[in-house]
Amino acid sequence: MKTALIALLLLSTPALAFPVTVKSCNREVTFDAPPARAIANDVNLVEMMLALGLHDRMVGYTGVSGWKTLDEELRAGIAELPELSAQYPSREVLLGAEPDFFFAGWNYGMKVGGEVTPETLEPLGIKTYELTESCIFVGPKARSSMQDMYNDLLNLGTIFGVEDRAKDLVAGYEAKLAETTASVDRTNPLRVFVYDSGEETPFTAGAYAIPTALIEAAGGRNIMDDLDKSWATVAWEPVVERNPEVIVIVNYGDVTAEEKIAFLEGNPAFANVDAVKNDRYVVLEYVEATPGPRNIRAVEKLVAGFWGK
Repeated sequence: MKTALIALLLLSTPALAFPVTVKSCNREVTFDAPPARAIANDVNLVEMMLALGLHDRMVGYTGVSGWKTLDEELRAGIAELPELSAQYPSREVLLGAEPDFFFAGWNYGMKVGGEVTPETLEPLGIKTYELTESCIFVGPKARSSMQDMYNDLLNLGTIFGVEDRAKDLVAGYEAKLAETTASVDRTNPLRVFVYDSGEETPFTAGAYAIPTALIEAAGGRNIMDDLDKSWATVAWEPVVERNPEVIVIVNYGDVTAEEKIAFLEGNPAFANVDAVKNDRYVVLEYVEATPGPRNIRAVEKLVAGFWGK
């Protein structure tokens, strides 16, 4: 009886489900065992790891303090983990932590043709999973979708042997999103502009960045959804011409959301923009405006800001 019980427990051990293969952008990556020494880059990717309960599989994180700050929720989640690099990590930094896994993305810790890529890390024994939203830099382009975030959580669940946890998490997010948007009237979407940063020229979200999907889920339309990029710099003239009814402010870095709003309201060029005239702004934290668990919270804030619900 005891031998049979032990055999049953062994059969139910997640490690016995390995090897597993997941699609990461234009690559297929096979894992013979769950990673045990993971590193994630940027606050939103770190939070995906925490949401799946993978804190104890991490040896550190990168790419946060150089641009962003950690809120109380995130600080508590990674209190015992070192920040290995304030901005994008070098290969030497990664090697120094002896990781077996790097969760990053293109322009989220890696640059095409740069020093740190899946191809440069693979010979060092470090497997890489790429953030879905960032795949446009290395493969076919696809408009942003809430499914991007779900896809990453489910793939991480497979990689780390916590598939059931990932499926439950995604099901909960899907249910909450459906509840949040159930009464949204989509017949006349609000014109929305995403203001990330920049005064001479604004940095904003295009067709392939997650804010476009968040805005659409909340019953709006990103006025830059014809921009054939994810995040990019544009001129102010088309923003004024397209006359957004609401401006979404991404809050992070040295310039606060309040300072960004003050800039818009103090510039005569924007005096006739509906959003500025009517003081209609929705502030999203960086971790809400990039792919991650707080995307559902972001849609809740957008629905409230768009429709007063």
